[in-house]
Amino acid sequence: MKSILLREIKSFFGSPIGYLVIALFLILNGLFLWVFNGEYNILNSGFADMSPFFTLAPWIFIFLIPAITMRSFSDEKKQGTLELLLTKPLSLWQIVCGKFLGAFLLIVIAIIPTFIYVLIISNLGQPEGNIDMGSTWGSYFGLLFLMAGYTAIGIFTSSLSDNQIVAFLIAVFLCFIFYFGFESFSSVLPVFSNFIAALGMEAHFKSMSRGVLDTRDIIYFLSVTIAFLSFTVNKLKSVQW
Repeated sequence: MKSILLREIKSFFGSPIGYLVIALFLILNGLFLWVFNGEYNILNSGFADMSPFFTLAPWIFIFLIPAITMRSFSDEKKQGTLELLLTKPLSLWQIVCGKFLGAFLLIVIAIIPTFIYVLIISNLGQPEGNIDMGSTWGSYFGLLFLMAGYTAIGIFTSSLSDNQIVAFLIAVFLCFIFYFGFESFSSVLPVFSNFIAALGMEAHFKSMSRGVLDTRDIIYFLSVTIAFLSFTVNKLKSVQW
């Protein structure tokens, strides 16, 4: 698995992809949070908190993470190297997890520079340092789980087709449904609203953003991540045999 992981990281940073992803994420967040007027502008909000960032980031990742993962297995299929990859002395789980961790670590690297936002907002607070750190770190923790779920979905869709654009579009659709779809659909059936909302990522992410780490939220994200990685393994089994 380590060899696959290192291969993915080298692939990302051996080409403009890794740098482009990090730059796009930071530029988009910077523009919406500090430059453009609107509901996400921290300076206009009047509050010393990171809420605008944690509201915006999941939406940016809906498009950014599928753009990263779409090549994971699609490119292998297109170049005819998937069969060669499957002959390596590695289990399917090791191959899938190596691909998953490579993409996930790239996104983690992308959010590390955003810690400077916390420092800036803390300094802007009145009095200085007046920022809810419990909520902030809870939101970062929740964002990591959300990123893992998106990445697993993207890895799965990349195994469905040798066309990267198709893999990207399916991943965006599934990420959108899991993050926003269930929450929206819950309003259609008020009787089952709580149950339906609990099936989506948004409710669990917002719960963690309050700074309270509920085991139900952690189990939910782990279940979604493991489920889609399992789907990927099963899909590769059909190719292998």
